[in-house]
Amino acid sequence: MAPVALAPSPITPTVDFDRDGVQHGFLRLPYSRDDSAWGSVMIPVTVVRNGSGPTALLTGANHGDEYEGAVALFDLAQTLTADRVAGRVIIVPAMNYPAFQAGTRTSPIDKGNLNRSFPGRPDGTVTQKIADYFARELLPLADLVMDIHSGGRTLDFVPFAAAHILPDKDQEARCFAAVAAFAAPFSMRMLEIDAVGMYDTAAEELGKVFVTTELGGGGTGRAETIAIAKRGVRNVLRHAGILTDGQAADGQAADGQSVQASRWLDMPSADCFRFAEDSGLIEACVDLGQPVRAGDLLARIHPIGRTGLAPAEYRAALDGILAARHFPGLVKAGDCIAVVGTVET
Repeated sequence: MAPVALAPSPITPTVDFDRDGVQHGFLRLPYSRDDSAWGSVMIPVTVVRNGSGPTALLTGANHGDEYEGAVALFDLAQTLTADRVAGRVIIVPAMNYPAFQAGTRTSPIDKGNLNRSFPGRPDGTVTQKIADYFARELLPLADLVMDIHSGGRTLDFVPFAAAHILPDKDQEARCFAAVAAFAAPFSMRMLEIDAVGMYDTAAEELGKVFVTTELGGGGTGRAETIAIAKRGVRNVLRHAGILTDGQAADGQAADGQSVQASRWLDMPSADCFRFAEDSGLIEACVDLGQPVRAGDLLARIHPIGRTGLAPAEYRAALDGILAARHFPGLVKAGDCIAVVGTVET
């Protein structure tokens, strides 16, 4: 039985992806709603093209409460000129634009988590339609895909660039070479605990070089992590031969001082993660980036219904560093409260 052909995407770009020069426009998605019967979701997009060459697809705010990528890419869209490009750069600073406008992880329209909605549907929800357009229209154009994340309002990370272990070892090596070029303070061989429907997987299954990040969190962007994002994006574009500004990979921090070489981390198993089995007030016992040994106390969760009750203790299952932690002071059962990354030697 032949597969059912999908309908065309309802999203219309106002830019020409094949035209040389710099174009600023929108991905326009019709969205009829109470306050605008013939309204649209207008997702900002920039295309910078100069002749033939590889294509980079750069995205931020896949989750709407993650800001480093959006800041870095709005800045790149405003400053990148065609004469510094060999090939094409497609920049979407706020991929899940409704969530970005609301400052929420998921879309306020349909509660869709864009990074769990791939491959999407052209006749689905707003979030599914956005995923479908990226999966069928934008990803096939790209050679290099970079999706910039941070921890949002509920997690905080040591700043790292990452790629995944892949069945195709040549593709995997190209991904990790791009991670190394990003030159974040940490580089991660990443394990996903909830990978179904991810943008990452959609890109990797098409054979693309895919790089992601986690750059801080807490629902804001710090000067340090924004500088890492800005520098890292340009480093990867230089690595790919797309940015031809005559500069070597930038190893300078925002204050002009040289940065240390990236430390490589690994997430070898589910033992890296600790999840709350209790609700209450979390007491951090280790700060981000600090070393831990198996059995070390990572956090306590204090009951808040009454006084006099002992807190629950959560300990590391392996040696490494604290790579991520829960951000708000109150936690619910099921929340991820800590991630330990092992240090490669």
